[in-house]
Amino acid sequence: MKTDMKTADSSSRDTALPARAEHGIAAFVTGTDTEIGKTFIASALLARARLRGLTTLGLKPVASDCFENHDGLVNADALSLQAQCEPEAEYESINPWRFAPAIAPHIAARQVGVSLEVAKIAAHVRGQRTSAPRDLLLVEGAGGWRVPLNDDEDFSDLAIELGLPVILVVGLRLGCINHARLTLEAIERDGLEIAGYVINHLEADIEVSEDNMATLSRTLRAPCLGVVPWMCDEDLSNTRHAAERAASYLQLPCGLESRSVHVVQE
Repeated sequence: MKTDMKTADSSSRDTALPARAEHGIAAFVTGTDTEIGKTFIASALLARARLRGLTTLGLKPVASDCFENHDGLVNADALSLQAQCEPEAEYESINPWRFAPAIAPHIAARQVGVSLEVAKIAAHVRGQRTSAPRDLLLVEGAGGWRVPLNDDEDFSDLAIELGLPVILVVGLRLGCINHARLTLEAIERDGLEIAGYVINHLEADIEVSEDNMATLSRTLRAPCLGVVPWMCDEDLSNTRHAAERAASYLQLPCGLESRSVHVVQE
């Protein structure tokens, strides 16, 4: 089955059960690797929800590679998520654990004597969900599914503790088929639902990209929420605008597309 470059495949959408309750729908965003566009796709999904009249919140509880600005230590990915929150959210609520070195979060935390624990991070996420309920809450991990939080726990343990369905971002490049299949298998073995996957083009011209996407469509047992084409650095310089542009290539997970109130901008 060939995936349409302009719209997401709707044939198997909405099969995953969302984490619903009275606090809207929540999902955990992971990727096939680091630097494959997890934040870009998460921001685009939030933008799509926001532009369709839904309330949104994006959390990146733990982040390294932070920098100083007038608000203190901040992370570029967390700022991108913050820009898509409707209504606005305080930065501290989005990214409470942040570290300056551009290294694995568990190592950065250890260097400054901070303990990253699933129980504490999950408590923060649950607190945000109950105190500021939104139609769509996305919780972004770091790197891939098995990136450590400490010596005994991984980011996958956070998703398991929260019981959230998972959105997998697949960076389209050499090796992505193997990485995507292995990651999806790991998520399924961990007992979590797959809300869907998104294919994100990382280069302008990728050899046999259509064949790769066809293979992903055939082998990944999950709904495809969309295929986002490559965007040049100039397009990506304005992260809010880039996310809104990418939103037009996506569909919302877990039945939210059909619950959209209205389209503000497309």
